Amino acid sequence: MLRRGFQGAARLSHHRALLGAPCILPRLNPTSAFGSSTDSLVSRFCPKETNLKDYALPNASWCPDMLSLYQEFLEKTKADGWIKLPSFKSNRDHMQGLKLPSGLAVTSDESDWRIFTRCIQVEGQGYEYVIFFHPSKKKSVCLFQPGPYLEGAPGFAHGGSLAAMMDETFSKTAYLAGEGLFTLSLNIRFKNLVPVGSLAVLNVDVDKIEDQKLYLSCVTQSRDQKTVYAKSSGVFLQLQLEQE
Repeated sequence: MLRRGFQGAARLSHHRALLGAPCILPRLNPTSAFGSSTDSLVSRFCPKETNLKDYALPNASWCPDMLSLYQEFLEKTKADGWIKLPSFKSNRDHMQGLKLPSGLAVTSDESDWRIFTRCIQVEGQGYEYVIFFHPSKKKSVCLFQPGPYLEGAPGFAHGGSLAAMMDETFSKTAYLAGEGLFTLSLNIRFKNLVPVGSLAVLNVDVDKIEDQKLYLSCVTQSRDQKTVYAKSSGVFLQLQLEQE
């Protein structure tokens, strides 16, 4: 899905170059990130007042480890600079007032858009997760509990579900840290299986921002840090959203 969007951007860039128009992928000063500060990006992404449902809130399906670590990070939002990110059913809800660059917009009569990791609506059956982001450190921590609809090997989460969760955490981190919009590459080394219904903790860092790309890394492990489930890295393209 993201690859298709990037290919669309590349085709549009080539077309404009043939016409002598400015390229859609300009050279950037990484420190400016299109002139949008992390604070302004976070402010738009996390509206103080909204009628939208936040799916990143505790429910009866959360295991004790997920509930207790959630409370620990919630305390850190009061003094340590961490921010709990809301999670709406679609990225469109996070982008209100903005749109994808010209040439990438898709028109449709569909009204019930859902981000992949929020497509299973029954609590506890699919993706249960919440992401905390630290603006100054440019890092995130995602608490992820896979449900039985994500099973691969009997009793364990499918590797693809963890890959999707890594990509989702990478994408939110990349956008807030420097307007990273599209996944260019995602590399994963699986180490151990994640039991269904257990907590996996994804620790994501922005390693560098260079040549209009954000480079990120992730270590996914158990809460006690004794079991590493996977290590991954990703590269995201910086691309500025446009005003509607």
